[in-house]
Amino acid sequence: MPKTYKVTEENSKELREAMKDKSNNKYYRRLQAVALRGEGKGNEEIGMITGYTPHWVSELVSIYCNKGLDALRSDGRKGGNNRNMTDMEEKVFLSQFEEEAKKGEIITVEEIALAYDEKTGKTHESKSSVYYLLNKHGWRQITPQTVHPGKASEAEIEASKKLTMSLEK
Repeated sequence: MPKTYKVTEENSKELREAMKDKSNNKYYRRLQAVALRGEGKGNEEIGMITGYTPHWVSELVSIYCNKGLDALRSDGRKGGNNRNMTDMEEKVFLSQFEEEAKKGEIITVEEIALAYDEKTGKTHESKSSVYYLLNKHGWRQITPQTVHPGKASEAEIEASKKLTMSLEK
């Protein structure tokens, strides 16, 4: 059976006092959900008022009871700007490989990924960040063909050999 957490009226007053700071709407709604629970409302009713699911209301109450008021401030997300280099640094980084490509050398993603890890000082498990970087700067995958596109079929080659042999006689 799940554990039921109790939010007292005193806790509710503390939460209402913290709700006076309305600068962060997400934090305000979390405080409101827990305060309403302390005022005797059920999870379904609180969900209708705040827009949260009853399960999330229960989670918020659990977080408050276990970790306190400050735990409701953060939602566990870290932010979205995880770039390792600026756009200009990326262009300079890729220019070294561009020079090699212009010389006709074959460049692999593994090479670029190793250099990228060395440059950023981080070890990336996958090459997705390198693929994203290359796509962002307009690079595309070009692989050498194993067979020349204009190569004749085996039957044509055999026919040509027979013609050549008959001309030599």
